[in-house]
Amino acid sequence: MSAKPARRKLGLWMATALVVGNMIGSGVFLLPSSLAAYGPISLVAWGFTAAGAILLALVFARMARAYPRTGGPYAYARRAFGDFVGFQTAWGYWIAVWAGNAAIAVAFVGYLAHFWPALGDDKILAAGVGLAAIWLLTGVNAYGVRESGAVQVVTTVIKLVPLLLIAVGGLFFVKSGNFGDFNASGDSAFGAVTAAAALTLWSFIGLESATVPAEDVQDPEKTIPRATVAGTAVTALIYILGTVAVLGLVPAAALAASTAPFADAADAAFGGWAADLVAAGAAISAFGALNGWILLQGQVPFAAARDGLFPRGFARTGRGGTPIVGLVVSSVLASGLMLMNYNASLVDQFTFIILLATLTTVIPYAYAAVAELVLLATDRAAFSGGRLARDAVIAVLAFGYSVWAIGGAGYEVVYKGTLLIFAGMPVYAWLKYRAQLTQSQVVEAEVEAAVDDAELYGPTPDQPDKPEPPIQAA
Repeated sequence: MSAKPARRKLGLWMATALVVGNMIGSGVFLLPSSLAAYGPISLVAWGFTAAGAILLALVFARMARAYPRTGGPYAYARRAFGDFVGFQTAWGYWIAVWAGNAAIAVAFVGYLAHFWPALGDDKILAAGVGLAAIWLLTGVNAYGVRESGAVQVVTTVIKLVPLLLIAVGGLFFVKSGNFGDFNASGDSAFGAVTAAAALTLWSFIGLESATVPAEDVQDPEKTIPRATVAGTAVTALIYILGTVAVLGLVPAAALAASTAPFADAADAAFGGWAADLVAAGAAISAFGALNGWILLQGQVPFAAARDGLFPRGFARTGRGGTPIVGLVVSSVLASGLMLMNYNASLVDQFTFIILLATLTTVIPYAYAAVAELVLLATDRAAFSGGRLARDAVIAVLAFGYSVWAIGGAGYEVVYKGTLLIFAGMPVYAWLKYRAQLTQSQVVEAEVEAAVDDAELYGPTPDQPDKPEPPIQAA
């Protein structure tokens, strides 16, 4: 029987591309349309979200250095709080990933519609193209992690071109009249910032990406922290500059209805050729993000299944070491979510799905932040060389930001997301029952084997049939 080939791992550039590529995906390219209802006050939300994302990146960087184990937020929560919270974290994060993949596929189709207008009108055709993208990239990821990493590097480089074109060049063409009312939401300033921040956080989801496949990363104790912090900081700067440019280039009313806001901004600034370039870059960007998130959608259930906290089938891997079952099941669920919402407009589909996916991701973020606090107190040896007081303050602030972001998702999303989290509890109970049943069967089998051995071979030297009489004194 031939041995499986060694798994080819992700280096610093691939890990950084995974972080940047998963964050700069569909979010920033389609998000200005969702934020148009709030007006320029959304830039304040961007600032808060960027600060919160940096805090979370520092938490994940520290945890990855201490515990370089596949699973990311799941691995940290389980180590700090045990199986139940670990399962909840894996369950919520897994839902977020496959639900988010449906949103990314929607954004991919939205930017393709710039070149293929029928996608904007024919919802069945749009759903079919989105499904084709999901399953094509599922096949790439099933082939191997390294192959997926190569796709990620190429698409990340390509996607930065149109973003930088607008974020830097577009600023010279903004018109103040396009910004509209500072707070166009009709809500209080705090309410508008909170609601807008829940949307902008979607664009930072993925900052933990390098921590999830930790055992597939070269020198993870150094590579993951560097990729996480640097990738998050650079991405935050690009996001804020790009949003300023789009708000100043496209009138608010047109922006709210746009399915390709960055392309419309490029058209306003440079003409049609730039719009085509940005639309192509945005479609490639969404395609690359979909690739990166499909890579992750199998990793968390794989890590949990390996620990007995997910159905055991999710621990099965293909020849290249990729978690085949997790990839396929997750893509089936993402496809189903797309089909359930294909009647809605692209912007409405995108807005609802990203809020749901953001909620079920931020809950694991909150667990990870508190996990660091617990482990700083109970496992200080793992954090040797660090500044415990500073790390604790960062973790507290990251937790506070996560709770604030959860509240900003809105009642409907929190309600539906909470139901999805609760839906996993019977699964956890079943897994524990099965584990206990298996353990009992193993014990019974061992006892039966011992009895059979005793009957077949007689008593062992250590266990005579009856005690020997005591030696009498002479």
